[in-house]
Amino acid sequence: MQAPEPATPADTLDRLLSDRHSCRAFLPQPVPAARIDAMLASAQRTASWCNTQPWQLLLTSGAGTEALRTVMRQAARERPAASDIAFPPGYENEHLARRRASGLQLYQAVGIARHDKAAAQAQSLRNFDFFGAPHVVIVTTARSLGPYALVDCGGWVANFLLAAQAHGIAAIAQAALARHSDVIREHFALPAQQLVVCGIAFGFADVAHPANSYRTARADLAQVVQRFDGAATRPG
Repeated sequence: MQAPEPATPADTLDRLLSDRHSCRAFLPQPVPAARIDAMLASAQRTASWCNTQPWQLLLTSGAGTEALRTVMRQAARERPAASDIAFPPGYENEHLARRRASGLQLYQAVGIARHDKAAAQAQSLRNFDFFGAPHVVIVTTARSLGPYALVDCGGWVANFLLAAQAHGIAAIAQAALARHSDVIREHFALPAQQLVVCGIAFGFADVAHPANSYRTARADLAQVVQRFDGAATRPG
């Protein structure tokens, strides 16, 4: 029998991208520190504007995660949102359709009925429990660096998620945590000029939990790519 062709770098990347998903239920088991450092080291290779590397990271483990979990739970129940970066006022067209489809998949997976607002709210609050994850990274950047620093931080987030997947670690990027940027700033004594971008919860996935049983779809290339192969005119 002929041996299978070895995986190419492109095959490996495609597999990591295909297998990665937003984990919404974690085991309490902590990730070894050496593996976390390896993930961080890989993400540190992220490209950035003029190599500014604008991300600054707050990493919690053990009691540090529990302390943050406590204040975020309380904030989600008692304090109004106060984000450093404006959230969309609403969603329209295909963006709304994709958002609804993703939410419906989650609700169906965990058994939330369509009009059960109490159950939906309880599920939403799980964001501030970090879905039980033992670790959180809070991503921040300097306000003075402007919008392109946020683009660079997004690249770091994507690469950290891929690095986690490569190391067998589940993760979920959480913009929801940035809704309470003021609480995060108070908790970590951050200076006012440091913006809270998002959080990432990570750990070992609870693969038996129904919240981890589905995968979201992606738009076809034809829906997101316009091709210009000749004259610089918009295709008809």
